[in-house]
Amino acid sequence: MQSRRTPGQRSASDGLLDDINKAIIEQLQQDGRRSYAAMAAAVGLSEAAVRQRVQRLLDAGVMQIVAVTDPLRVGFHREAMIGVRVTGDTRVVADTIAELPEVDYVVLTAGSFDLIVEIVAEDDEHLLDLINARIRALPQVLATETFVYLRLVKQTYTWGAR
Repeated sequence: MQSRRTPGQRSASDGLLDDINKAIIEQLQQDGRRSYAAMAAAVGLSEAAVRQRVQRLLDAGVMQIVAVTDPLRVGFHREAMIGVRVTGDTRVVADTIAELPEVDYVVLTAGSFDLIVEIVAEDDEHLLDLINARIRALPQVLATETFVYLRLVKQTYTWGAR
């Protein structure tokens, strides 16, 4: 979880997002296996310079390079988004829920819910156990609302870098 910044405060990654690094990020968003040589040709640097820039972006937490799977094809048969209402410090509850291995996304929100949590479960029984025994059981959780995914229509990570 990132710490909050006050207005005007810069993060360690702010200086990393020059036009070349943005172009490198876009190259990797299109194809996470793109070679350093191909990226170097596309952005006008040497292969070694691209390799160093990619490593700096990874080290700073600006990006990750991962394999994104379809949960249904790797043995998980239930995905759900859960809206959570809490009492007390939402950050504490978010950190606790984020530690659950089945949770792949946690965001603090404004509006009807304090947190939105995405879960990937083996089946409905596993999802039910997660909701009842691990999330609703937290003393700060007031209520949950579960949105079960029926079909994933679109998932993309190619929004670029502004």
